[in-house]
Amino acid sequence: MTPRVGWVALALGFAGLLPQVAAAGLVVTGLDAPLGQGIALLYGGLILSFLGGIWWGFAMRRDAGQASLAAVAVLPSLAALAIGLGQLFVLPRGAALVALGAAIFATLLVDRHLVATGEAPDNWMALRVPLSLGLGGLTILAGLL
Repeated sequence: MTPRVGWVALALGFAGLLPQVAAAGLVVTGLDAPLGQGIALLYGGLILSFLGGIWWGFAMRRDAGQASLAAVAVLPSLAALAIGLGQLFVLPRGAALVALGAAIFATLLVDRHLVATGEAPDNWMALRVPLSLGLGGLTILAGLL
């Protein structure tokens, strides 16, 4: 039997969008746009790093090709760090949020590869596509407003 993402993981995954919904809500409504953007940047970066940790776990299960996936798995944390530091020193916060949202979208390429190689559960993309599009889209929205 092929493993599948269970309903609890699906529910928790979708609940994980709520902080970004709240952050984008602060921006969209104008209640506190700087706070909303700050939360969106922090939370988006945390989740981007978390995705890399998931890939690291998949890499550790490999006999062959472990090094290549492990190397890819550290990229999300490095990207989040670079975007966060960029926002502190050179990037306007809006541009940093757009870059972060784009990086979150890009994670789908690795997730799709993990499904194609049989390493991720069959319904992995049913979880990953809406979560990455939702989180990436909300992050970009917070940056554009």
